[in-house]
Amino acid sequence: MNHPAMTQTPSLKGPIFVAGHRGMVGSAIVRHLQALGEGPVLTAPRAELDLGDQAQVRRFFELHRIGHVVLAAAKVGGIHANNTYPAEFIHDNLVMQCNVIDAAHRAGVQQLLFLGSSCIYPRLAPQPMREDALLTGTLESTNEPYAIAKIAGIKLCESYNRQHGRDYRSVMPTNLYGPGDNFHATNSHVIPALLRRFHEAVQSEQAEVVIWGSGTPMREFLHVDDMAAACVHVMRLPHEVYAAHTEPMLSHINVGTGVDCTIRELAETIARVTGFRGRLVWDASKPDGTPRKLMDVSRLAALGWQARIGLEDGLRDAYQWFLAHHAEARL
Repeated sequence: MNHPAMTQTPSLKGPIFVAGHRGMVGSAIVRHLQALGEGPVLTAPRAELDLGDQAQVRRFFELHRIGHVVLAAAKVGGIHANNTYPAEFIHDNLVMQCNVIDAAHRAGVQQLLFLGSSCIYPRLAPQPMREDALLTGTLESTNEPYAIAKIAGIKLCESYNRQHGRDYRSVMPTNLYGPGDNFHATNSHVIPALLRRFHEAVQSEQAEVVIWGSGTPMREFLHVDDMAAACVHVMRLPHEVYAAHTEPMLSHINVGTGVDCTIRELAETIARVTGFRGRLVWDASKPDGTPRKLMDVSRLAALGWQARIGLEDGLRDAYQWFLAHHAEARL
């Protein structure tokens, strides 16, 4: 039960512009807002609004009376994509963030939610990772450009709050998965990549599945529907409640389950979910990335929210979505 001080506002100040509404996270947030009757929800496909075009973004905000912004748009990918396209990962994310946050401020939008990533924390940060671990050590080299862009987004929000009195909040999700994910064979994150790989192994009756790395790194995973619920929860918190649990220059909040598992345990669970009964082969020549990434979610818990979807149930939901949308899934 929430403490009386955690009482949320009955509704958000609409229209609510969700940037990145076609992505996995953005689409989940749109669904959740609509299910709660919040809104109206405003979206714009890339053909109508290129978030990388400053002039277009400013005109968009000038044309619409936006009450709240959710900045879920981002260029994202797994280890392979981050290693292959570092320039795009830092440039594209920096440009989109700067354009949207500044345009929101210029248009007088008081409330904005920025979505970051757990990769903002140092590679060897004490576990579980607390919000105050930010900028205390060296980042993981495989996704440093992306992490730097996300850190810049946090600091951009904090700077507008500090200088202009805005209420721009930031949430840092752990590894996300679920309906609408990217199932590309090499550029996707670990869960959709493995779901696709195991599915194809079952379909072609393969005797083994090769998995990158040693299987020993530990990761935390959050279903995207839980992430959407957490975002709306944080958005609806009264300013004084949110401010009481953050600091002016440490205003971001971790979002996760507070529970992790090894990549080996994850692969074994995905094998069960997909019905694969063959051998798992580990390719230790491929990078493992950060040894462990577990979020300290005590700050969010104190604000009255915790995850509800268990990993195996969430994986089954993600796999069923993949099966139902195989033709149009991002492969």
